[in-house]
Amino acid sequence: MKTKTSLNVTLARKNDDYLFEALGKTKTPVLIDNTSQDNAKGASPMELLLMGVGGCSAIDIIYILKKQRQEVTSYTMEIEGERHEVKEAKPFSRMHVSIFLEGDIDPAKAKRAGQLSFEKYCSVSITMANSVPVTHSIFVNGEEVS
Repeated sequence: MKTKTSLNVTLARKNDDYLFEALGKTKTPVLIDNTSQDNAKGASPMELLLMGVGGCSAIDIIYILKKQRQEVTSYTMEIEGERHEVKEAKPFSRMHVSIFLEGDIDPAKAKRAGQLSFEKYCSVSITMANSVPVTHSIFVNGEEVS
């Protein structure tokens, strides 16, 4: 039997404009702002969606590779979101994640870790899967894994 879980965050306005502070379970503040303003001090909500996909997948991939005793010395990502207009909104129409790994890593294991993350474990990309396709590429020591 699958259990239901809930997740809660709080959001509080921090100035007279658009700056908000979000707090989750760890109470670590995340600043959210209107980035079209010159004095923005936080990430936009759309940037946070991209960061959520990247962060979720990164945790999965590192976890999987650690279990397989792969030595990751550097891990970086670029997450690109393409947007389109729908009435007044500009939702994402697709996302692409480029993952750059360095270290003593078997490319086949890195590829499999990416597949497992995006197809089975990453709750963020799976949540959006029906509305926004999320693709990924993996590079190990500068070489794309195909």
